[in-house]
Amino acid sequence: MTLSVDTYYLEPIKEQHAWPLCDFCVTNEERLKRFFPKTLNQNSTPELSNQFASLKAKLFNANEEFLFVLKENENDSIFGLIYIKDLNHSIKQAELAYAIDYQLEGKGLMTKIVKTISTWAFEELQLKTLQIIAHKINMGSIRVAEKCGYTWQRVLHNEYTPPNEKALDMELYELYA
Repeated sequence: MTLSVDTYYLEPIKEQHAWPLCDFCVTNEERLKRFFPKTLNQNSTPELSNQFASLKAKLFNANEEFLFVLKENENDSIFGLIYIKDLNHSIKQAELAYAIDYQLEGKGLMTKIVKTISTWAFEELQLKTLQIIAHKINMGSIRVAEKCGYTWQRVLHNEYTPPNEKALDMELYELYA
């Protein structure tokens, strides 16, 4: 299964994505270290990426978490990630988390990706609510949420603690099916 977005496509994480995923994480270390530290640490070497990709593929197949990689039609490189995570099947709710390569930032691609994956989550997973949680200084993520129709709900106090920092308040955005 793949989802097309311009000259890119999203596909579920697979074990063979380990090397390109490691390359993506190492190349985008500065972008990932504050809000994706676990993903970064788990993909800092090809061996760790093999373990990560294997685990995430199993979680995908078990309908527990859905990690998609963003790839260009013309090569095997990974240019971004989008998670559907923290699924609550009883209330049909999940959170989206996403990251894109520094070279593609600000081009509107992540907005198209979030719209595509939101539609997929509502149709295929039968979710009723999707959430995006972003820090107020992450204007790119906030713009993506707003352009995709997500509406601001409230501040989540002390919601997230980045490595070696104090807990941060985060902004909650939601979209309903």
